[in-house]
Amino acid sequence: MIEQPAGTHLAQLNVGRIRYATDDPRMAAFMNALDAVNEIAERSPGFVWRLKDEASNNATGVLVTPDPSFLINMSVWEKPAHLEHFVWNTVHKRFYVKKGSWFAPMDKPHFVMWWIPMGHVPSPQEALDRLEHPTQNGPSEHAFGWESLPDVERIMQQRCA
Repeated sequence: MIEQPAGTHLAQLNVGRIRYATDDPRMAAFMNALDAVNEIAERSPGFVWRLKDEASNNATGVLVTPDPSFLINMSVWEKPAHLEHFVWNTVHKRFYVKKGSWFAPMDKPHFVMWWIPMGHVPSPQEALDRLEHPTQNGPSEHAFGWESLPDVERIMQQRCA
């Protein structure tokens, strides 16, 4: 199990390829909920930072590849328990379980976490590099998923509940 080093926060990246353009009516439920879900994140205990562009107040306009359907979500949290609470115990979970309505299945991992020094703001490229690391090298202190954290059984129960 990977323990949080002193003087660090937890960064996370979640990526996906949307099935339809963001202005397509089939994306409306997702797009219309983004502001509310992001506000809940920002008000949640342990929230530190999230990636967003100035135009939309979310990250849907942050392009990291030539493919406009490839979206990223990045945030920083004081501790894994804070991120865990937001993901599995708020309205976020309702949207997570419906992600197949808006996002195509990925053939590669779509989520990664890693430790950053307090005060560091990770870049999208740093995050994408971390996403590749566990696939090539296995989970480690450098990059990992929920399965590498203490209390993994409890986390997985929340995910599946």
